[in-house]
Amino acid sequence: MKSASLIFDRRLYELLQEEGRARFTTRELRDAYAKRLEGMTFRIGDVRRYVYDQIRRMLRMGWVVLDDERRSRGQVYHLRPTPAHLQLELIDNGFENSFKTAPEPQQESSVLDDAPVPLEPPSDAEQHLEALHNEVRLDFLSSMGEVERYKLLLDDMPQLRDKVEAEYLEARDRSSRLLGHLRAIEKTLKTLAAAR
Repeated sequence: MKSASLIFDRRLYELLQEEGRARFTTRELRDAYAKRLEGMTFRIGDVRRYVYDQIRRMLRMGWVVLDDERRSRGQVYHLRPTPAHLQLELIDNGFENSFKTAPEPQQESSVLDDAPVPLEPPSDAEQHLEALHNEVRLDFLSSMGEVERYKLLLDDMPQLRDKVEAEYLEARDRSSRLLGHLRAIEKTLKTLAAAR
């Protein structure tokens, strides 16, 4: 059977392999991940969002499950063994590629106020779009893997069609929507680049 590929953050993977990490909350994982970013400038809100997005992807893959007790805050997650069908592709700098780091405090400038400002550095909008592009791309690849797996399951075991066809169609629709998001972001980035 063909494996589903999951592009995953190496730092986060190493954290999840640590002793006592079989049960965690988003906050615990975020704080542990933030410690791995020592020496970098970042916003803790960005780290939280990034870690939460990765947990969501793991949930979809069945690698993590929710605790029986549902909570609006401090939800507990349980790590399961890596699914046999899942082929992990570990990447470095996952966070840095997904979120722009907080800008350094600006130094006092002695340049006159009416001096021309170079337009070369990417704008905040471009940096935000780049981060969004990476995030949506990862979700799209994950979703495509899910669709591929459902298709293989239905081909291998047609008797499951009644039970899993709805999930297959939902995953396919999600992939199509994510592809639309990806194209919209890419076109917007091209438009901004052309305007510079």
